[in-house]
Order: sequence, then structure tokens, then C-alpha cells
Amino acid sequence: MPKKRILPYIIMGILKQNPNSTGKELTNQFNEEIGEFWKASHSQIYPELKKMLADDWITETQKENNEKEINYSLTKKGALQLENWIKQPITELAVSHDLFSLKLFFINDQNDPRIAELINKEKALIKTQLQHLYARKKLLFDDQKDIKKTMVIT
Repeated sequence: MPKKRILPYIIMGILKQNPNSTGKELTNQFNEEIGEFWKASHSQIYPELKKMLADDWITETQKENNEKEINYSLTKKGALQLENWIKQPITELAVSHDLFSLKLFFINDQNDPRIAELINKEKALIKTQLQHLYARKKLLFDDQKDIKKTMVIT
């Protein structure tokens, strides 16, 4: 069974937040904000945009002063597709590409000195990521009250 396409929903989500985005602006979102949890390159994004145009999920308009620059916007059909996708329950966890666990798996000797080195490096990477996440939290939610206003977890 083929994997369900996720990229178009991400692109539609970006277009919902940033209508009339260019392909370059979409790619920049993957290099910046969304890149924290999902990766996609321009070589993936542009073919997906063509499929989405064919599906009538987005429209394209060329700038009058620059024919090469194309802006993309979400159609009503695309907005409905996005909303339906968001409503769908998540029924399985995503498969992680965890190099740390993979390398540990292939070390057959529990006394191998590389284990301690791997663990220390992984701890350092996680610590760096945690610091980054705390900085992002502070940037997005400068005040604890802001978090409580926007997050309701049941």
C-alpha cells in the first residue's frame, strides 16, 4: 500500500497562513520554521505544487512585473482538504530515523568503548536541542499566561 502524501497538506497549511507565497517562500519555510519537524527540498516541493494544481487544491498567479515569479494560493477545495486532513485521527506513530539507536543496535559488545562515546554525544545533542526548544518557547510564548490561553490539553 503506498504511503499517503503528507507534503501537500504541509504546503496547504503554509498557504493558509501565508497566502500568495512563492515557491521560494515555501521552500524557506521548510528551511526555517517547519524544518524543525519536517524536511522537504525544492526538488520535492515544486513537483508537489504541480500535482496540487492538477488536483485543484491551489491556484497560481504570475506577477505582472516578473513572469518567473509565481504565487500560490489555497483554493476552497484545498482548504477543505486541509481541514479534513487535520480532523483525521493519528492512528500510528511516525517511524523515526534514529541513528543513535541504530548504531547501538549494531554494536554487539556491551563493553565496547564506543558506547560511552555515543551516549555522551547523544546527550550533548539532546541538551542542545532542549536549549533551542526552550528559546523557541520563550520566543513564541513570552509569558506563561500566553501558553495557558493557547493550549488546552485534556
